[in-house]
Amino acid sequence: MASVPLGIKTHAQKVCSLYKRGLRNLEAFYDRRHVYRYQAVLLRARFDKHAKEQDMRVAVDLLKKGQEELFMTQHPVPRVFPMSPGGVAHERVVTPPDWVLDYWHPLEKARYPEYFKKREQRKKEFIAMWEKEYGKHDPKEDHH
Repeated sequence: MASVPLGIKTHAQKVCSLYKRGLRNLEAFYDRRHVYRYQAVLLRARFDKHAKEQDMRVAVDLLKKGQEELFMTQHPVPRVFPMSPGGVAHERVVTPPDWVLDYWHPLEKARYPEYFKKREQRKKEFIAMWEKEYGKHDPKEDHH
């Protein structure tokens, strides 16, 4: 599932995001740790050079130019973490839905009596909460 931005990002958040994406881009280009660190220090110096900028028009322009530069210099095959979207192991582990436990054999359930006792109690509480909020189920509505 794609991440949905919640709220408006401040200028500082946009700058931090640009810096982090710039570091990740450098990581994709330089596989030698010492070369990557040198390039990262140079990148940080470029950001620190304009850190005290008071004029927001200039700051916004610098941000826009930085985003354009990052776009133009991005790695053709960016490094992606395995568990991240686009990674080789993204969503590889499937978590079964909760209702699967309802179909366990009674002998299987007997191995975990406390868990299933609490689970049944919570199911009853959930049904009571649902009926309080939305009303009881009307069987007449089942037929279309």
